[in-house]
Amino acid sequence: MTMPVYYISHGGGPWPWMPEAAERYAILTAALQDIPNQLPRKPKAIVMVSAHWEADGGFLIMGNPKPPMYYDYYNFPPHTYEVQYPAPGSPELVKQIAALLDRAGLACAIDSERGFDHGTFVPLAIMYPDADIPVVQVSLETHFDPELHLALGRALAPLRNEDILIIGSGLSYHNLREIRTIGSEPSAQFDAWLQQVVVEGPVAERSNALKQWESAPAARRAHPREDHLLPLMVAVGAAENEAATCVHHEVTAFANITASSFRFG
Repeated sequence: MTMPVYYISHGGGPWPWMPEAAERYAILTAALQDIPNQLPRKPKAIVMVSAHWEADGGFLIMGNPKPPMYYDYYNFPPHTYEVQYPAPGSPELVKQIAALLDRAGLACAIDSERGFDHGTFVPLAIMYPDADIPVVQVSLETHFDPELHLALGRALAPLRNEDILIIGSGLSYHNLREIRTIGSEPSAQFDAWLQQVVVEGPVAERSNALKQWESAPAARRAHPREDHLLPLMVAVGAAENEAATCVHHEVTAFANITASSFRFG
C-alpha cells in the first residue's frame, strides 16, 4: 500500500510545551496522534513542507544531517526556546529530492544550515515523540504560485512508493489579526469551501479549483497571505488522482476558529 499524504493544521507556536494549552488543543492532539495509526507501516522518512520556510526563485531542501532547531515564534515562555526535536536528516533523501525536482524542471538548492521550524517540530513531536524517523524539510517558493506548488507535490509523489511520508504543514485559516476576535464566520465559510473542493467534489476538478482559491468565500480574510495554504497544494499534487478524507475538524480552534486537516490516498 502506497503511503498517504497529509495536509495538517499545525496550531499556534510551541503549544505542546505549554500545559495551559492542553485542553484548547485536545482535538488537534488526538488527530495528530492518530496519524501513525492510519499508515500502512512506519515511514522510513518524512518530507515536510512547512508554511514557515520560504525561498525566492526556487525551492530549498534542508541538507543538514543533524538539523538544528529554528525557534520561529515570539513572546512565548523561555522554556519553549529550549525545546529539542532531535530527528536526523537524510543526505540520501536530500539527493533524491533534488534529483526529482530537477527532473521536473523545478529550480532547487540545498540549504546546509536551516533547522526545523515549528511547522515541522511541533506536529512531529505529537505524532512521533521518539524523533527516530529521518526528516527533510522542503521550502515553499515565495511567489506563492499554486501551480508551482502542485508541481512540487507531483515531483515528490514517487517517494510515496518508498514508504516516505509527505506532509504539508500549515493552517486552513491563518489571519492573525482576526483569529481570536472576528474570525469565526470567515473561517467557517472558507472551510466549507475547502470541504467541498477537497473532500466532496470531483477529484478530477480539485487541482483546478484550488488554483482558483482566491475566488472562494472569505478567501482573503482566511488567508491574507497564503503561506499556510500553499502546503495544501503540495499535498494535493502528491496525490492528485486520489480521494481525500478530513482527518481533523473543529470549530473552536483558537477559541472560535474552524480548522481542518486532510489525508489523501
